[in-house]
Amino acid sequence: MRRLLLGIVVALAVAGVVVGAAAAASPTVRMAIVHTVRGCHVWKTTKVLEETTLMTVKAGTKVEVRASCPMDFDLAQLRGPALAGLSRLQAGTTRTLVFRKRGTYVLRATNVQTSEELGLQTLGPDHVLTLTVVVR
Repeated sequence: MRRLLLGIVVALAVAGVVVGAAAAASPTVRMAIVHTVRGCHVWKTTKVLEETTLMTVKAGTKVEVRASCPMDFDLAQLRGPALAGLSRLQAGTTRTLVFRKRGTYVLRATNVQTSEELGLQTLGPDHVLTLTVVVR
């Protein structure tokens, strides 16, 4: 419980969602990709976020990403210092990404299967998820 209190501060920003980690040696932010009816999937922390999410964290922060949506996702880095652990994220699995260096990282999670292929009901096209992590 103590780690949770030191871990995550969630705030809404005007242009999107900003998630910041509280001061700790190596805080961990837990995120999930979850299924939704509109757009098929979104990012989620303690609240359902959107398909584009911005996080501000301290160097050394770990971000655990879990695929809670029933489809697989390819994780790709578009910008920032090189990260280890980016590969296919299969449904029900978790990847831990460690943001050691300062800078702006941009990651994309693209679904491998379509919602139609898995028999999921959705409204509109499937989202391509983008996660921007600013490390200070």
